Amino acid sequence: MKIVGISSCPAGLAHTPMAAKALEKAGKKLGYDVKIEQQGSLGQVNKITQAEVDAADFVLLATDQKVVGLERFEGKPQLRVNITTCIKAPEAVLKKCVEAVEKRK
Repeated sequence: MKIVGISSCPAGLAHTPMAAKALEKAGKKLGYDVKIEQQGSLGQVNKITQAEVDAADFVLLATDQKVVGLERFEGKPQLRVNITTCIKAPEAVLKKCVEAVEKRK
């Protein structure tokens, strides 16, 4: 399962990288290929390429706010999850998202 996503919090200094790292680490543990782009005060960090978007099964938006560049995900299933939940329970988030996407197929 290939997953791309964006993490973003209001300041973009703490929760943004924490969520990205937690989701990527959980993805490795579960056998998923996960790449999370961080959007915050430093701009876009670990930016997702169009090739990565095209190869992804779905997009995970770990944010409660507006993010930039959503148009590149057009046509892909998008799931929005509270960023704090992604930090506290990243494995559960990934499992639920994968389950939701597989039900849509």
